[in-house]
Amino acid sequence: MPVKFYKPENQVPLEMHKVRVVQKLNLLKVEDRLRAIQEAGNNTFLLQNKDIYMDMITDSGVNGMSDKQTAAMMTADDSYAGSETWNRMKAAVKEVFGVDNLLPAHQGRAAENILAEAFVKPGMKTLMNFHFTTTKAHITRLGGEVIELVDPKGLIPQSDDPFKGDFNLQNLRDAIDKFTPEKVAFVRVEAGTNLIGGQPVSLENMLAVTDICHEKGVVSVLDASLLQDNVYFMKTREPMCKYMEVKEIYRLLASRFDIIYFSARKLSFSRGGFILSSDPKWTDMMMEFVPLYEGFLTYGGMEVRSIEAAAQGLLESLDMEYINQGPEFIAYLAKELDDYGVPVILPAGGLGCHLNCTEFVPDMPHNQYPAAAVGAAVFIAGGIRGMERGTVSEQREPDGTERYAELELQRLAVPRRVFTLSQIKYCADRVKWVWDNRSLIGGLQWTMEPKVLRFFFGRMKEIGYWQEQLVEKFKADFGDSL
Repeated sequence: MPVKFYKPENQVPLEMHKVRVVQKLNLLKVEDRLRAIQEAGNNTFLLQNKDIYMDMITDSGVNGMSDKQTAAMMTADDSYAGSETWNRMKAAVKEVFGVDNLLPAHQGRAAENILAEAFVKPGMKTLMNFHFTTTKAHITRLGGEVIELVDPKGLIPQSDDPFKGDFNLQNLRDAIDKFTPEKVAFVRVEAGTNLIGGQPVSLENMLAVTDICHEKGVVSVLDASLLQDNVYFMKTREPMCKYMEVKEIYRLLASRFDIIYFSARKLSFSRGGFILSSDPKWTDMMMEFVPLYEGFLTYGGMEVRSIEAAAQGLLESLDMEYINQGPEFIAYLAKELDDYGVPVILPAGGLGCHLNCTEFVPDMPHNQYPAAAVGAAVFIAGGIRGMERGTVSEQREPDGTERYAELELQRLAVPRRVFTLSQIKYCADRVKWVWDNRSLIGGLQWTMEPKVLRFFFGRMKEIGYWQEQLVEKFKADFGDSL
């Protein structure tokens, strides 16, 4: 239950933990922030951590671990094969998901690689509510094609719909019939759809997808990397889940999906990746790829201390006071910005607060990369590193033309148990300043564009001198203040 404050104006998310280890941060002068983003090719991935005040690029692998996770790392059994650490991980998966069949990988995208190798053949289709960057890249490199079937409500930036990540079920049926089950590699549900604002999928919709897959004879896969956020939304937004235990939801999903995989950098606040199934035939199909690409079956390319932390973190993900920290802080930031008039994706999802950059710079064409430009402006204004989730995060079509994103978003992720409320309010304040000075924001153009996953290490430069003008306006408004 949420803790209510006596004075309503004091109502804020309440941390159910205390901070015992701290890391010193650095806030550069605005001129140095300009230098840093330009040296990074306007790619926030290429910024150096020493130049960043608030690192909101992701919640992947940067969440605050619990004291019990840290303690568990000291008990690791560092063995290549037959490790007791692996037995403890299997026991945790059994406790949470209720299944025995488990494969390791060094992280979530490595699990995606194994899935793609096992199921995707040239010409096959993979149906999903919405793609994720690495998921799509693994499928297309093997000659497959990704078909997105999210309900149209998911692409409406602001609405009151609680589950904007839902599949359009009729379109799913029609797609399977059109392509035939033999040509469908698998149907993938992404919990907490990343690229459309971390929007959740309802339990009802997930179960309906599995029913269709079973009826049609198609493999069903759940990407559970953001499942803990998604379960929070199920329990707070979906009447049928209100009185269900978190474990009950996890186990129901594991009993219905053929395969579940997740990145432990998100689900369990640690490192690594895992693939699990209630039926051993699926893990048996993928088993040979683990030693080929990852490592032996009892460590899968992971350092065993990370496996111990993952096991403990997975158990902690059953605690609503553990899983509410992300969604509640994200909702608070989104409300602050919405109250300021800043366009954000609503309702707030998991993962982070998402700025709707199409409204920041409505006249900027997609090929000047609005979301990346807004991200550069936010860093200049506050030393805040977000992540572009728009056209830069797409990949070009085979003929070289751009695939323009449905939504141009700048994501401000909120790592769990990392930021204080004053830092969240600082972020809102600086984004508000960028919004008020949005007329100064100009576009970007490529100087070095990789062919695959360009958003990770591509470089861009400003068109004109708008960033220098933004710095001058900042100095005029803030004086000597950082």
